[in-house]
Amino acid sequence: MRTQLVALCLAVVGFLGTILICGLPMWKVTAFVGANIVTSQVFWEGLWMNCVIQSTGHSQCKAYDSVLALPQELQASRALICVSIGVSVVAIGLTVVGARCTNFFRDDWRNKANVGLSGGVVFIIAGLLCIIPVSLSAHSIITGFYNPLATSERRGELGASIYVGWASGALLVIGGGMLCSTYRC
Repeated sequence: MRTQLVALCLAVVGFLGTILICGLPMWKVTAFVGANIVTSQVFWEGLWMNCVIQSTGHSQCKAYDSVLALPQELQASRALICVSIGVSVVAIGLTVVGARCTNFFRDDWRNKANVGLSGGVVFIIAGLLCIIPVSLSAHSIITGFYNPLATSERRGELGASIYVGWASGALLVIGGGMLCSTYRC
């Protein structure tokens, strides 16, 4: 029972990290420094908006105008992250019903174990649905950075959301794997 609770806690932390990366505009970070340090700006790009932070401390964020005007990669990343969050909610529900410490299916331990096992599998799926768009975005950012045609002032780098996304996906997969290992059907 203790292993199930630890696995559920890991998966819930991964779920919260997925929500965090969905909202934060820190997937791609670009710094622009002009002729002097006074004109520096930092550009943050996320799934839902872009932000500009100036050296004076002022920041301005703008949501994307049209979904159809976005690159296909960004549209797919949006969709997969949102699906990952939805699948995680389903996994949490299944895990709570199938956990040994709850009273659901108290008289039918086999069904309880099957529901709990399916919760672990769904957590693994949610983790993969989080890791895939984060990795694709990281690949796009890295190839853009090493593109010889890109200007040196506007080369993007990996933002904090990429690293949090990898960690969140890993926690979802690890939590789901631990849940799956606690059930014997």
